[in-house]
This record gives sequence, structure tokens and C-alpha cells, in this order.
Amino acid sequence: MNPDLKKLQPYPFEKLNALKADAHPAVEGHIALSIGEPKHAAPGFVLDSIKQNLAQTNRYPLTRGSVELREAISDWLTRRFKLSATALDAEQHILPVTGTREALFSFAQCFIDRTQDDATILMPNPFYQIYEGAAFLSGAEPVFYNTVKENNYLPDFDAIDEETWKRCQIIYICTPGNPTGSVITKQQLTKLIELSKRYDFIIASDECYSEIYFDETQPPCGLLEASEACGNTDFSNCIVFHSLSKRSNLPGMRSGFVAGDAALIKSYLLYRTYHGCAMPPVHQIASIAAWNDEEHVLQNRERYVKKFEAVLDILKPVINISLPDAGFYVWLNTPVNDETFARDLFTQQNVTVLPGSYLSRERDGINPGRNHVRMALVAPLDECITAAERIKQYIQTLN
Repeated sequence: MNPDLKKLQPYPFEKLNALKADAHPAVEGHIALSIGEPKHAAPGFVLDSIKQNLAQTNRYPLTRGSVELREAISDWLTRRFKLSATALDAEQHILPVTGTREALFSFAQCFIDRTQDDATILMPNPFYQIYEGAAFLSGAEPVFYNTVKENNYLPDFDAIDEETWKRCQIIYICTPGNPTGSVITKQQLTKLIELSKRYDFIIASDECYSEIYFDETQPPCGLLEASEACGNTDFSNCIVFHSLSKRSNLPGMRSGFVAGDAALIKSYLLYRTYHGCAMPPVHQIASIAAWNDEEHVLQNRERYVKKFEAVLDILKPVINISLPDAGFYVWLNTPVNDETFARDLFTQQNVTVLPGSYLSRERDGINPGRNHVRMALVAPLDECITAAERIKQYIQTLN
């Protein structure tokens, strides 16, 4: 057995289940705000595409994906992030994957140099737990950089010392952040690209929440956008991860892509050829339809805007809460310990939220997730309103 498996902690939802195990809710009708699984309806035209192309299941898929899919992704990236018309080559810069989760994990397995005793992967804290697992199982040490309230939950790259940068082989960033919802600015991304050139590490940018935002005039900046803008036109050391799960409400289709540095994409394709994780042909065809359409994405954002407006209106009178930069999470600073808040809220009001300390680790003397909970506004509007009213009632008992 791989001894590094022993380094893995129980997944946050296992910890949450243990926390709730002996609790007995006082009210009927459970509402889960704990897991970030989109609940809006999948686009009908995508489902129709799947039905119409089921015969494609009689052939093996190409690991690199169809030309048509890679071109659709390239066109979407160019439109969305305002890249120059010739910035991307669908043959060299794009590789479909079966969701960002598996890609974020396997990417580290491909690119960590195990011969280096001090191999390090930098990652945000709090963080998506796959980053830590990817580090441990690739033979690297996970090193956390805190994202705290005092810095608007954004990374402070200046606070990372030179010795750490020298050891770093990969840095995971998440923008918009999970769970914080903070968006890393173009200026910060440019600084990180400059650091990657100086110390020769890969930037792995998890951008799977990039299409859920609240101001149509200010979509979140992406790493490739910043890369081209600062003159890194070959996207050296830069890789982005995107998927249809949040953008298009298709979490069960497991469809996404990685894009960026052509040399890294070439090596990653070789790895994935042996890994055996090609996207089914029927899902490739359906993905083309999804990436080519923006109307359903706009409608999706409008639903989230309504939910955030309603929930914030209810909760603002009783707790300090604000709209995140983007994404569908509320990262709520709690007036009591986060585990106590989550357990008692479930017991008294039958609403489940995720304790922030389950999403973070002790670093520099603090656990930046402590006294926070993550609330995913993925349920229908009426459920989110009911949940907010119950949370308000619970908070009022604390005063």
C-alpha cells in the first residue's frame, strides 16, 4: 500500500457527518447548504444532444478529445477572456478532462519531480481538499498560504519567503476562491507569473467558479488573460482548469478542460494516455453545445443574483455578511466556534452548513477557517430564503 495514504485526513463531509451523528433536528424539512453541487436544471439542449448521440458509445474516445471540442473550448476561452485571435492553438494549448477534480489531482502526479527531497506544492488556506491529497500522493509537501479576512481573503504572495519559492514546483490558486469567493486581481496574477519565471514553478489556476459573478461588466480575470496581457504570450508555466459543472449545471457529466503552456499540455497528454481517463464521445459532443452557448449561463447567473440578494437582505440585520466577489458560496464569519455554529444550527433549525475549520489547516499559528462556515446557495430560491430565515432565528438566540 502507498504509505502516503496515511497522510490523508477524513474528507470534510465525513467530519461533518460525525459532527451531526447524535443531533436530532427540532424542525421538519432539512435544507443542505453544505455541498457545492449545483441544483439548477441542466440545459435542455445539452440533454437533447446526449440523447441524440447515444450511438457514439460504441467507440473508444480519444484522450486528446475531438478536434471540434478543442476548437469550441479555444473559441470560448478567446471570447471569455478577451484573448487575441491567434493566442490559442487548439492542437497545442487545450486538453479536455473529465472534470476539474480529477485533473487537479492527476496534474500533480504528472509534474512533481519526486527526485527532489524538498518538493513543495503551495496552496491556499482554506482550500479545496483535492489540492492537499494531490500533494501528498505525488510525494510533495503541501505548504499553505493563508487567505484571511484582513486581506479580503486574498493571497499575499509577498508574505511567502524566498526559500519556499525555491522549493515550489506547483502553486495551486483558486479564483474565484472556494470557499471565500474572492477573485485574484490581474495585478496579483501578473506578479505571480513573474515569480514563476524567477523561481521556475507551475501555476495551476482552478477557475471552475469563474462564470458565476454578479456584475456583467466585470467578469473575473483569468490566468491566461493576465498572462497574455503581461507579455507571457506562450503561457509559459501557466495552466488553467475549467469545467461545465458550475457554469452549465452539469456536475454529473464530468466535463472540463485544462489549457495553457503547450509543453506542459504535451506532457500531460502523455500521462493521461496511460492514466486512461478520456471523456466519453457522447459527452464530448454535448460539451461542444454547452461551450458554444452563453444564454443559459447568463440565466444561471441571474438565478444566483436573486438568491444572494434575498439571503443577504434577511441576514444583514443580525450578522456581518456581504456579497462575495464571485461564486455561489457565502463565507460567513461566525459569532461562535464554527463547529458549534454548524451543529447547533442543524439541531435547532435543520439547516446544514460546513464548518470552515474542516476546509483549512493550522498555519503560522492560526487556522483561517476557524469561526467561519461555508454556505452554498445552490438550492432553489424558496429553499434558500427558508434557510436564511432559520439561520436568522438561530443567530438571534446567540445574542
